Amino acid sequence: MTAIANLVWERSQNDVSLKGEQMTQLRKAFGLLAAAVVTASSLVAFGATGQVAAAAGGTGTGYLHTSGNKILDSTGATVRLTGINWFGMETDNKTFHGLWSSRTWRQQLDQMAQLGYNTLRVPFSDDALKPGATATGINDYTNPDLVGLSPLQILDKVIGYAGQKGMRVILDRHRPTSAGQTALWYTAGVPESTWINDWKTLAQHYAGNTTVIGADLHNEPHAEGTNPAATGACWGCGDTARDWRLAAERAGNAILGVQPNWLIFVEGVSCPSGGLSNVWDGDPSNDEDCGWWGGNLSKAGEFPVRLSVPGRLVYSPHEYATSVYNQPWFSAPDYPANLTAIWDHYWGYLYKQNIAPLMMGEFGTTLANPVDKVWLEKLMAYTGTGVNGISFTYWSWNPNSGDTGGILNDDWTTVNQAKQSILQPYLIPPAGGGPDPTSTTPTTTTSGGGTGGCTTAWKLDNSWQGGFQGTLTVTNIAASAANPWTVVFTLPAGATIASGWNGTFTQSGTTVTVSAPTYSPSLGAGAAVSLGFTANGPSGAPSAVKLGAAACTA
Repeated sequence: MTAIANLVWERSQNDVSLKGEQMTQLRKAFGLLAAAVVTASSLVAFGATGQVAAAAGGTGTGYLHTSGNKILDSTGATVRLTGINWFGMETDNKTFHGLWSSRTWRQQLDQMAQLGYNTLRVPFSDDALKPGATATGINDYTNPDLVGLSPLQILDKVIGYAGQKGMRVILDRHRPTSAGQTALWYTAGVPESTWINDWKTLAQHYAGNTTVIGADLHNEPHAEGTNPAATGACWGCGDTARDWRLAAERAGNAILGVQPNWLIFVEGVSCPSGGLSNVWDGDPSNDEDCGWWGGNLSKAGEFPVRLSVPGRLVYSPHEYATSVYNQPWFSAPDYPANLTAIWDHYWGYLYKQNIAPLMMGEFGTTLANPVDKVWLEKLMAYTGTGVNGISFTYWSWNPNSGDTGGILNDDWTTVNQAKQSILQPYLIPPAGGGPDPTSTTPTTTTSGGGTGGCTTAWKLDNSWQGGFQGTLTVTNIAASAANPWTVVFTLPAGATIASGWNGTFTQSGTTVTVSAPTYSPSLGAGAAVSLGFTANGPSGAPSAVKLGAAACTA
């Protein structure tokens, strides 16, 4: 049974690229291994020294730190990270997937925040940080502002805009190269020194930017080879070449040496010995209890990660359902009652015993199997509700994760409501992310902004010969919500909308009408919507802006 528990694969390697490549999956059966298987524009300029406005609301204020099993902000308030993974920067594209779709990158982030995700976990590989690295798979019609930018410059823009929305960002070193996941945190081509130096470079680059809160050091270290000749990542074994706990200390302390304010997220292993059980050797000492790649923190209590700066450690297990692998506990006679004890054993004890905070960095499912629906409901209930619950980032936003799918459907626009409905009660939206989606308070419907109308702010983001890009922010200052909201404005003569985001744009003459997206129809009292667009023709500020029937003032 312990050997079957090792039949796990790197679900992150199932991420489907533009080329439709099928990444490898790892299977292990009774000792035999068979491979069969995944904005601000100003941030680019100020890089390491710029200070952005502190996040507020669901993600707290200033940098974060830990106390017991809690994550706290700079004021001491408890923060719960309820986030999402947006992958792609770890693949051959070297940037976020979905930039090839008909939606802008800002629309993606707007929708995440509106749905209640307050944190973005960004997987990357060291390849994306190399000098001369090129980002590919970008639709130059919908995302013209990203064309020609390096992977890091695109990341800067995403982080900048996420920060404007009150979201936090966790950087995840997913792979040494874009070729695939590795059992250890280094390879012959990417030594430990490169891993650590790249982390130090990122820490320096984002110093002072409180949107970026920390480093997930390496994704899913795991067992390799069979015991007693194991070659994979172990926990507490003392071998500096294989002991993930010791490596996490080296990297974490190096990062804290240049950025002492970051949280250090440390994942588990799969088998603490670093090897798979050999069920034929007749030696039970070589057999052990193993879990998901990155998901086994059972030895962290005995062998804790020791960091040079107190209050910075967050353990980050991964947990998956049958769509990734049908672990034996899914078919146990006492399923799903057995799940609590399993989670307690692998990682939950760290939280329940007040040892350290947890941030479940990856968990997901296609929901194709009814067993998985039960699993996801039980897992979310296990994390707890409200701000004191266990933090998490769901895998994934992307629909093109081969073994889980995403929160978005294949059109990169509509939401998989079956998944979202299970997650929704546990989401704490960021400031700027819209009203709390878990609220049961009825929304007042009005035809406009209500008494008091609205205010506007215009920002010209970019301009070029024959066109421009800008953002019109409309704030509802009425006492009631506009639901569904509609914004109408006038463009300068000769200007025509080329693309827009955060709403549906239509134009008649110089009059532009923007209708609310289906995923966020209500603009609450005091809430704002940022309408970004590109246009052909002479640049100029929109005029005669209305929210419904109510005229806006600048």
